[in-house]
Amino acid sequence: MQEVTFIDLFAGMGGLRLGFESAFQKAGIKTKCVMTSEIKPFAVSTLHHNFKHDFFVGDITKVTNDEIPTFDFLLGGFPCQPFSAGGRRQGFLDTRGTLFFEIERILDSKKPFGFILENVEGLVKHDLVNRSDEMGLTLSTILGQLNKLGYNVTYKVLDSANFGLPQSRKRIYIVGTLKQKISLEGFEVKHAKIKTILEKGLKAMDTKFTKLLLSHFDIKDLHGKSIKDKRGGSNNIHSWEIGLKGKITKDQSVLLAKLFKERRKKHWALEIGIKWMDGIPLTLKQISTFHNTNGLEKSLDDLVKKGYLKFEHPKTFITEKTDNGNKTYRKGDQKIPKGYNIVSGKLSFEINKILDPNGIAPTLVATDMEKLVVVDKKGLRRMTLREGLRMFGYPESYMMPVKMKDGFDLLGNTVAVNVVEAVAGRLADAYLSKQEIGDTSLTNPSQSLLYTHA
Repeated sequence: MQEVTFIDLFAGMGGLRLGFESAFQKAGIKTKCVMTSEIKPFAVSTLHHNFKHDFFVGDITKVTNDEIPTFDFLLGGFPCQPFSAGGRRQGFLDTRGTLFFEIERILDSKKPFGFILENVEGLVKHDLVNRSDEMGLTLSTILGQLNKLGYNVTYKVLDSANFGLPQSRKRIYIVGTLKQKISLEGFEVKHAKIKTILEKGLKAMDTKFTKLLLSHFDIKDLHGKSIKDKRGGSNNIHSWEIGLKGKITKDQSVLLAKLFKERRKKHWALEIGIKWMDGIPLTLKQISTFHNTNGLEKSLDDLVKKGYLKFEHPKTFITEKTDNGNKTYRKGDQKIPKGYNIVSGKLSFEINKILDPNGIAPTLVATDMEKLVVVDKKGLRRMTLREGLRMFGYPESYMMPVKMKDGFDLLGNTVAVNVVEAVAGRLADAYLSKQEIGDTSLTNPSQSLLYTHA
């Protein structure tokens, strides 16, 4: 049986490795990890618990090319740091100073057969010059650098919801080999519902928050609902709808619903004389134009006292020059009269979202996962780490010997294993065939690039 070697950079929980190894083993190819790199302490402990590591390193920037063993494939879910306003003007024209550069210099030194890189969907349009452009300067530079190293590169945004996982998680996958151009088209579409990954009969939450929810809503009506005061819509439940901060009148409930929408309209900013931003405070006079009832001011002040509203100056954009370029932020303008505004935000609530067992989850991020709940019998409970692992396609044998908070932090930043396996399967086929497709040489940096958007 053939064997390939690989290195796993920015390894996280090892999701890229799991998908890669599964695909190659199904193709009849043995795999061996010859180096793993990760710096987050609870990620490191999780990796050591689940995998054998002959060569484990921390900070990859401190590992020289000579210290890295020869290998066939590089796996990397590399961080893509945001770039400053000053840097944005020049675009991502130089990869030095970013962690992608570590991938670049290792590929240049070792020249492995191929690689799989994964990143957030936003990388595609980062540093966009024109709205009509297919990609921004950041991705264009990354692909160009990979191409200059002699790799035939393909990229595509893939959604985990189409690969048998009950979560919509769109990520860009960048693959390349020295021999073939890999297609990322035509994957078999598979769908799954949240109920397929849920455990049953677990203890429900019994808190003031959940009691209020269940006293105002039938449990079947909570499926798929978000709990936040930041946005409107039929799928959102707001704090005042359950009396979280204190009981309010029917008229106050109507007033809050109206104010919630009106504060986002641009014409109020023009009237105040500021640049529009989503959600500005409105004065008593402005509010009276769409909700003119007796005792309006008293009612608004009562909502401020209870914490549903805040009384504040409208904010204006402030731009300051710094050593790293221009810094823009918002600050209350005391020259403009105060107005009433919704106390918005979602992270302050005990629950963010109640998952619909017959649907799929939205993209799960680290800050949300602790506050996701599911319906169990007639109550609500938090999602377990095991359910979280299933949501990302991790096998039942995978263990997380960390605190729940740290485990959810890792899950919120991990990859969808099923998607990686499908992508890696294409690389396994290419490795087995090793048939050269097209001209893979690039002697003149100015010639057309050999990457494609699949």
